[in-house]
Amino acid sequence: MTTSILFVCLGNICRSPSAEGVVRAKAARRGLDLRLDSAGTGDWHVGKPPYPPMIAAAGARGYDLTDLRARQVNRADFDRFDLIVAMDGENLSDLRAMRPESGAEVMLFTDALEEPGTDHVPDPYYTRDFEGALDLVERAAEALLDRIAGRA
Repeated sequence: MTTSILFVCLGNICRSPSAEGVVRAKAARRGLDLRLDSAGTGDWHVGKPPYPPMIAAAGARGYDLTDLRARQVNRADFDRFDLIVAMDGENLSDLRAMRPESGAEVMLFTDALEEPGTDHVPDPYYTRDFEGALDLVERAAEALLDRIAGRA
């Protein structure tokens, strides 16, 4: 069973910390004990909190991202986590390139949805659509947790 999940986006200030926060809250409501973290493929924001508009949008929905700090994904993460979840195809490609022969399974977050037209979580840092990103993250979180709990 999957007990530890790492969510990965580009800078670890919007999508992946949101996924971590949303899944943490939804898993707690379901009574699932998961170890969760998030990271970025890039190092630009290491040590910084999530992007303030994302903190605000998530907070308005009851998700607290304020204690999270950006970090960069590393090869050791493939041994520390059961599942590494990428927010888009570029992140997925970067993760596959650094993945050792064995280690964590790697997947796209939106693959849990099995919805046509949802092949990535758009980056709200660029699109400015924080609400739309959170809508998709919430749906993907439910689908991922259903899969983990064996209900999918």
